[in-house]
Amino acid sequence: MGGNGKTVEVDETYIGRLKGTQVKSGGGAHKNTVVTLVERGGRARSFHVDTARMGNVMPIVRANIARESALMTDESGIYRRAGQEFASHDVVTHSKDEYVRYEGAKTVHTNTVEGFYSIFKRGMKGVYQHCAEHHLHRYLAEFDFRYSNRIAMGVDDGTRAFIALKGAAGKRLTYHRPA
Repeated sequence: MGGNGKTVEVDETYIGRLKGTQVKSGGGAHKNTVVTLVERGGRARSFHVDTARMGNVMPIVRANIARESALMTDESGIYRRAGQEFASHDVVTHSKDEYVRYEGAKTVHTNTVEGFYSIFKRGMKGVYQHCAEHHLHRYLAEFDFRYSNRIAMGVDDGTRAFIALKGAAGKRLTYHRPA
């Protein structure tokens, strides 16, 4: 994702509830952690990770984003050293009520990835209502597909259906009954 002159936003969110954990006030220790990379004006990729820690998130960022890209994140310590690895790394400080900053021609924000999460969470809570942790990656793949093949990207309904069918070619859908 990304490339020379392109910007990629990275953020993490928490959704659902981990089976067998108690709900604790504050934080997301009892929830599933999702990391999403969104290229401004482009595609999205989401990953379900065990925890939002540097050791889990940064390998995903390194493997999926071109080094020539500008990286935008929030103030999370996960991304502290990311500036050394990419063309630039800009941070918005949500804890100080900063959500967008203008630096000349450059706009620093993570609103694109936050918008992706808004659509994702609305779909998960309003349409699907429940998602087992072992199926979360499938829901993430669906929302990534929808976002990456939207009308704003020049993909109409017919083309989107063709891309979906092309992706299913040669694959077999099986169902295993519970024992």
